[in-house]
Amino acid sequence: MQGMHVTVFGGSGFIGRHLVRRLARAGAVVTVAVRDPEAAIFLKPMGDVGQVTPLYANIRKPASVARAIEGADAVVNLVGVLHQSDQTFSATHAIGARNVAQAAAEAGITNFVQLSAIGADAESGALYARTKAAGEAAVRENVPTAVILRPSVVFGPEDDLMNRFGAMSRIAPALPLVGGGHTRFQPVFVGDVADAIMAALVREDVQGKTFELGGPRVMTFREILEFVLQQTGRKALLLPIPFEVAKVMGAVLQVLPAPPLTLDHVRLLQQDCVVGEGASGFADLGITDLETVEAVVPAYLARFRKPGREPGGAADRVTD
Repeated sequence: MQGMHVTVFGGSGFIGRHLVRRLARAGAVVTVAVRDPEAAIFLKPMGDVGQVTPLYANIRKPASVARAIEGADAVVNLVGVLHQSDQTFSATHAIGARNVAQAAAEAGITNFVQLSAIGADAESGALYARTKAAGEAAVRENVPTAVILRPSVVFGPEDDLMNRFGAMSRIAPALPLVGGGHTRFQPVFVGDVADAIMAALVREDVQGKTFELGGPRVMTFREILEFVLQQTGRKALLLPIPFEVAKVMGAVLQVLPAPPLTLDHVRLLQQDCVVGEGASGFADLGITDLETVEAVVPAYLARFRKPGREPGGAADRVTD
């Protein structure tokens, strides 16, 4: 990878910062294509002088996308949103992915990695999943050699999963178990996802393939909340909420600037988010030593811990 020029769209985000660090360490020249280059300046010290360069690009604007990939050998598209605002699912996941893939194709770039999500499905009831599938299709149409990676929920120090519930545990007397908390996830460490992208960029034998990325443990929604409460030393009522009731709640809450729940979230929760039977995964990318939730999460949930409480103590009981 020494000397390879890689353009990373969304490189200042949760997964992007871990990927940029790895690319820089491997000797790649990195263009970080983002809407706010000033906010991405923190990435520059990850490499030598001039090795990491934040550059303005908006995936909804083809001309800016084309400028961002000038001289690149490879392209990684990490751009995605969890709820709609001025950035809609369609514009970000479908149209944006198409713009990036078209620009790569026009530039003759065949080394392309598209980050999608487990559950991407053109027939899904969730718009998030449908637009992720549309993005995959657009990438495949324009760059047939592209590698598509579909992670389950991703955890790590900057995540919006464990941290969100950790923060809620400090103030909320109850935490919602949408659909009874039975939905299954396969939480995957952000560093392992970044390693999978690195492998996809250098291994010719994986080009044109799709991989589903899940961690070593399957956890239900209830088990995730119980784990967070245990690690923070908090008590809370785990309140089961039927899907139909949650849909009404989501429809009301989704008008907020940063909604804790949307109708689309509820629709996603109606399907398990685990690696499918027979799907290619980490092992097929040569990655076998995966980080666990238990090994990583307690360290960054410590800031939410009740003073004087050690995680897992006798007093750390979850009530429901």
